[in-house]
Amino acid sequence: MAWNTARTRQLLLDAAVEEFAEHGPEAARLDRIAATAGVNKERIYQYFGNKEQLFAAVLSWSLERLAEAVPLDGPLAADLPAYAGRVYDYHREHPQFIRLLYWEGLHRGGDPIAAREERAAHYAAKLSALAAAQKDGTLPSEFTPGELLYAVIALAGWWYATPPLAQMIMGDGIGGARDALVRMVAKLAGSTSS
Repeated sequence: MAWNTARTRQLLLDAAVEEFAEHGPEAARLDRIAATAGVNKERIYQYFGNKEQLFAAVLSWSLERLAEAVPLDGPLAADLPAYAGRVYDYHREHPQFIRLLYWEGLHRGGDPIAAREERAAHYAAKLSALAAAQKDGTLPSEFTPGELLYAVIALAGWWYATPPLAQMIMGDGIGGARDALVRMVAKLAGSTSS
């Protein structure tokens, strides 16, 4: 019987996302990842190398999924409030990504960023689209593209990074978080639409 490498790799990535999001890179266990995936643990080493390399692959793959699900290019860059709402929706459906980023920050601190070039390329395309929207006047130039993108990412993700804090501050008003986010980003982007 032929081995389905792509399927096995995907099973391992899916299991690793859950394991790393739940336990972080230090406490994550490769044997649990392999068991969840239903794959021999040796396949992890064969496909990804060690645990650090698997964590880097999980971060890159998770970012690719977000970039595919919530693009920001061309005309989409002009509607930053709608983009923020879509990022918020993505995090609601996939809360593991925010957890992975926080684990990375806690685990690595100021150390070199895993898969930096590959991951930065996703953001470079978004920054280019925002710069083009600023150049054609559909977005204000008061903030750099990097400042705008970072602010939107932070505003959209923070609701899921600290849900208890959001509940303490917003109380019953947390149900309107998405609408509030879209309004805030509209102000930031100098528009009143969305």
